[in-house]
Amino acid sequence: MLFNSIQFLFFFIIVTLIYFALNHKMRWAWLLITSYFFYMSWNPSYAVLIAVSTIITYLSGLLIDRANNIRNVQRSLQLKKLWVFLSLASNLSILFLFKYYNFFSDSLASVSTYFHSPIHTPSFEYLLPIGISFYTFQALSYTLDVYRKDVKAERNLGKYALFVSFFPQLVAGPIEKSKDLLHQFDEKHSFDYVRVKNGLLLILWGLFQKMVVADRLAILVTTVYNNPSDYKGFEIALATVFFAFQIYCDFSAYSDIARGVAEVMGFRLSLNFKSPYFSKSIKEFWRRWHITLGAWFKDYLYIPLGGNRRGKLRNYANIMVVFLVAGLWHGATLNFIIWGALHGVYQVMGDLLKPIKVTIIKTFKIKTNSLSYKTFQVLVTFMLVTFAWIFFRASSFTSAVIIIQNMLYFNPEVFINGSIYELGLGKKDLILAILSIGAIFGVNLLQRTSSIRSTLLERNIGLRWSFYLSAVAIILIFGMYGPEYNPEQFIYFQF
Repeated sequence: MLFNSIQFLFFFIIVTLIYFALNHKMRWAWLLITSYFFYMSWNPSYAVLIAVSTIITYLSGLLIDRANNIRNVQRSLQLKKLWVFLSLASNLSILFLFKYYNFFSDSLASVSTYFHSPIHTPSFEYLLPIGISFYTFQALSYTLDVYRKDVKAERNLGKYALFVSFFPQLVAGPIEKSKDLLHQFDEKHSFDYVRVKNGLLLILWGLFQKMVVADRLAILVTTVYNNPSDYKGFEIALATVFFAFQIYCDFSAYSDIARGVAEVMGFRLSLNFKSPYFSKSIKEFWRRWHITLGAWFKDYLYIPLGGNRRGKLRNYANIMVVFLVAGLWHGATLNFIIWGALHGVYQVMGDLLKPIKVTIIKTFKIKTNSLSYKTFQVLVTFMLVTFAWIFFRASSFTSAVIIIQNMLYFNPEVFINGSIYELGLGKKDLILAILSIGAIFGVNLLQRTSSIRSTLLERNIGLRWSFYLSAVAIILIFGMYGPEYNPEQFIYFQF
């Protein structure tokens, strides 16, 4: 049930109306039922896995909480570590089996064949459960939070199950921490007209990003990246830049719609994107891109590994471990590992080259506060991020190499002979795609200084409704949908 489908529209309206009609004490149960219905709409068998993960982490929380009451400190700590280990091991084993087993078994078979000692491993042919990486990380964060005493163990299994399966953010985040979301299911949410308008505006913006921008860009990107040998130079460069905006608008759209849906009902979900393509460094980019995943890795991997507290070399090693794991989290292929490694190398090299950068700035008396210098930083960061996206999007390592090689061709004639309009998008759609990217840039720029939603809601009713109707009209006229169009699944559903 995609957010950009008619089915979800009716689902959301029915869920919301009944939610506010129910007694406060019964609302969590209604949300739990509808969340499982939402998840099972893809495949009913998926519910088994999320239920297993829920029960394991729920019991681990209770057992850790019970261990806290043991007077023998050493015994208490041993038991707590045991329950944490079992919770992590069991959940990560499920994730490994469904997402990574075939990758590692195939890799092992390839290596063994290379050394003339072939090993045959059984294959595991099951579809990857949608959103498994997201809800597994969210459930595991609860176990770790209870272990750290950041939250108390939840006694109500139903409310905890809702925390793991809450439908707005279940499939692709934001990845919520238990201390931020779990307590909200006990709050009494009354119907608030202003809050509902805010939520609906966020949903509207998400639909624009997805249907008008991301799905249109996807046509050109798919055309080129599915046949990289057929395209060169500016054709590949354009497709690569378009993918940078496609994945941003696609993922940001899901997060914004999820936050908007939750906000209508009174729940507050975490901000997941903050104008990432205005970042002036890779480090800043990861404070603005997929913020909740970055926070998860920082809190539960980077800091436990020692962070930056154990010297430069250890810090660099920790950064590389985090980004290699982040790459693997996205997908069980070499491409994703390279993508993660590149971002790790970017950060390490950025720190190593900092003294040289400072020397150049002093020598040439560069004004670091000037607009030109900041623009240069943004452009360099965007180029580095976009280059890494090649490995993220390419179907294989071989395809990524072909794309990089073919990108080096200089063929400006494609803008003259019209072949640039033969990449899946005609002239009108290509112009519209570029204009829509400009609109994304404009909104992101405005969001850096003020809240657009708050500003809009302060205007008179005529201006507000003119904006609402215009936005709906733009989505209906320029959005990608209809009987001849196959609705694009959100990119991050595969993770």
